[in-house]
Amino acid sequence: MKIGYFPGCSLESTAVEYDRSLRAVAAKVGIELVELSDWNCCGASSAHAVDPLLSDALPARNLMIAEEMGVDIAVPCAACFLRFMETQKHLKEDSSRRKEIEEILGKKYKGTTHVYHPITVFSQPEIKKKIKQEIVNNLKGIKVVCYYGCYLVRPPETTHFDDAENPQIMDDLIGLTGAEVIDWSWKVDCCGAGHALLKPELVETLVGEITEGARKAGADGIVAACPLCQANLETRQKGPNALPIFYFSELLGLAMGLEKEAEGWWKKHLISPKAAIAQQR
Repeated sequence: MKIGYFPGCSLESTAVEYDRSLRAVAAKVGIELVELSDWNCCGASSAHAVDPLLSDALPARNLMIAEEMGVDIAVPCAACFLRFMETQKHLKEDSSRRKEIEEILGKKYKGTTHVYHPITVFSQPEIKKKIKQEIVNNLKGIKVVCYYGCYLVRPPETTHFDDAENPQIMDDLIGLTGAEVIDWSWKVDCCGAGHALLKPELVETLVGEITEGARKAGADGIVAACPLCQANLETRQKGPNALPIFYFSELLGLAMGLEKEAEGWWKKHLISPKAAIAQQR
């Protein structure tokens, strides 16, 4: 299986462990991630706040590159994913906006490329079957909660990602590892996203509620699918007993026998996951 890959800015900098673990897991199950040639920043999370045209033009250029390459796209950052999905919706429904962007970029938009979050790609039945076959390190004993945040599920008429109020797709995927996935009430609450820079006190409050909810649920760690969510949850926790924030691909990789590679991923975390991993039995 071959699919285009848009790492975005975060996965080449602050979330490099997400990129590395995604690539490693994809290779394990026979998915060829083809990085988009000469991709550009999608504009998240500032362009849409200051210039609506720019916020569509930036993702549109990447979509056109994927069309030229003849591939669909896996977009691992939830903020980037939302920008791509919103742009596709605008280009499909607003012919004047589409024409304006085509004139700016000097290309025609065909609408032939589909955009997916990697969770959706890995959750396809044939891929899940391959993941099950690759599990060699059962993570029984590790208790986690899955955190989806806002960008993957809202607005649902744009993202079309599982159930907007109670998504299960990541829970099911992590369940394949043998880890105990605990149901909880904060899986789609907002972490504050880009407000971390301008309203840190707001983000600290939101993160405090989410992480306290995870602790009350009995979790050893939180599993995320967005570099912005992971960064907020990891850096804005207060007090002792801070919970590690895993990327879903890291736990998949660990269960699939990539322990040596995982050691490199853990070094990129500000809150070490090793204590949580030690719960494995």
